[in-house]
Amino acid sequence: MSKSDPSSTKKERNKTVRWVIIIFLVTIFISAVISFASTELMSDSSMTVAFIILLVIILLGILFDVIGVAVTSADEKPFHSMAAHKVNGAQEAIKLLRNTEKVSTICNDVIGDVCGVVSGSASAAIAAQVLAKADLTSADMVTLLMSALVAGLTVGGKAIGKVFAVHSCTKIVEKTGKVIWMFGNIIRVFQKKK
Repeated sequence: MSKSDPSSTKKERNKTVRWVIIIFLVTIFISAVISFASTELMSDSSMTVAFIILLVIILLGILFDVIGVAVTSADEKPFHSMAAHKVNGAQEAIKLLRNTEKVSTICNDVIGDVCGVVSGSASAAIAAQVLAKADLTSADMVTLLMSALVAGLTVGGKAIGKVFAVHSCTKIVEKTGKVIWMFGNIIRVFQKKK
């Protein structure tokens, strides 16, 4: 029975530590951007616009949760055929599937959880707006209702999304690959213009 190579074990550990540090920094950045954008947009907006912003944040979390689940459920084989036929986004889809752990962490944990935290903050801001505009004595009830609504929409949306993601994983990964391919093309066009 052969022993594992200590240098390869050390390299793996260093890779893992580096990945954790990158995810930590990316999470802080994404959280700051989403929090700042939602706070700025909600500060001067009407109640209707504030609710729309809240729904967009919840939907963003659900969308990325769906992508994360689809990537963990999909099979790589159909994308090799698509890549052989030069289907746009097939190579990007293969890269997603070959980095399942990282994609799942970014989509489900980083973006999904950040959207959950930010939607909680946004619901508290909306509750404060409701209390300021309506002369209500039961502040706890408004806050409780907003929190329950956000939790229900998030959990219910993610539950429906997971069923959809598992049954349509190939199609979702294909569409995600095409979106990444399109963004890559846009970036290449701007780089050529410079």
